[in-house]
Amino acid sequence: MLQNWLKPLPAALRQPIAQLPEAAFGKNILVHGDRFPDLKGVRIALLGAGEQEANAVREALYRTMSPFPPGAIADLGNLRREEPSVLMPVVFELLSGKVLPVILAHSDELARAQFLAYQEAKSLVNLAVIDEGFRLADPQNAAAGQAVYTPLLQPRHPLLFHFGLVGFQSHQVPPPLIDFLQKNNFDALRLGKSRSSIEETEPILRDADLLTFHLSALKQCEAPGVANPSPSGYFLEEACQLCRYAGMSDKLSSFGLYGYHRGHDRERLTTQAISQMLWYFLEGFFNRKNDFPASKDGLTEYIVDFRQLQYQLTFWKSTRSGRWWMQTPVATKKKHQRHYLIPCSFQDYQAACREELPDRLLQAMRRFG
Repeated sequence: MLQNWLKPLPAALRQPIAQLPEAAFGKNILVHGDRFPDLKGVRIALLGAGEQEANAVREALYRTMSPFPPGAIADLGNLRREEPSVLMPVVFELLSGKVLPVILAHSDELARAQFLAYQEAKSLVNLAVIDEGFRLADPQNAAAGQAVYTPLLQPRHPLLFHFGLVGFQSHQVPPPLIDFLQKNNFDALRLGKSRSSIEETEPILRDADLLTFHLSALKQCEAPGVANPSPSGYFLEEACQLCRYAGMSDKLSSFGLYGYHRGHDRERLTTQAISQMLWYFLEGFFNRKNDFPASKDGLTEYIVDFRQLQYQLTFWKSTRSGRWWMQTPVATKKKHQRHYLIPCSFQDYQAACREELPDRLLQAMRRFG
């Protein structure tokens, strides 16, 4: 069925693969060319939504070196039409087959389709977004791409349990929208805080089922090929670290990069940036520790007494990765049980030992109230 929605890669893109070194990325993946690849054993599938942009990224990505298992990644080509009605069934089919889709998209609007592909899921999902602003606006009056998440958040989509926004810049977000995030107990991490303590982003990304990364979150000098480039944002090294954190999350099941405009690029800086971000996402994925707490096996329990408030908090630390979770101290409904362990950091545990609790964890507990 997938081949009905996807176009094979052109011969002009596939033929140079033969000239690459044996260790090159392009030599170690399955490619949709004359035949659609057999997905048995495939764990990640690359999809293009916007043929020119996606193919330009592939040219850079194929030349990188590959420490990844041969045949574990498949490049399935490009959508026959750059539309939500095509992207959604492709992502759904891959999710159903336990293959993680990685989407290279020209249009920011397609980020919503990535979320809607989960509509048949039996459990609620968490969405994380990395962006310089908050794309929540009146769809009737907003510029293209500025109301992507409005139908998901106003009102809240019945599939959405939690939303996290990472890297936003306060001068680009109206105060009422920041209040909206806080009132709904959503995660909101400003660019400055995330850059000064990049590890603070990891628990938010670890808690997400899907991540949408808008390239406008990068500085113009790193990624000029976006609709409205800005001098402020993430450096490429920081963006690659965010992608690696996301890849390492056992919970994350799809990843999308949105907003590349090839006509705005110069000297292929943006294509190189995207290829490196993808590479580090893949490195994170193939270094997963499989310690997502479906059970408490492999976790060490730490109990913290809040004497003044007369209650206890329970933290769990993975013996495999050293990552931390906090257990919600309230009863959770059955549909929320896969979210009742909240990703946190060692610093959060230390704060709890001082009988302090970060606002992010307080908000997390309120989500179960």
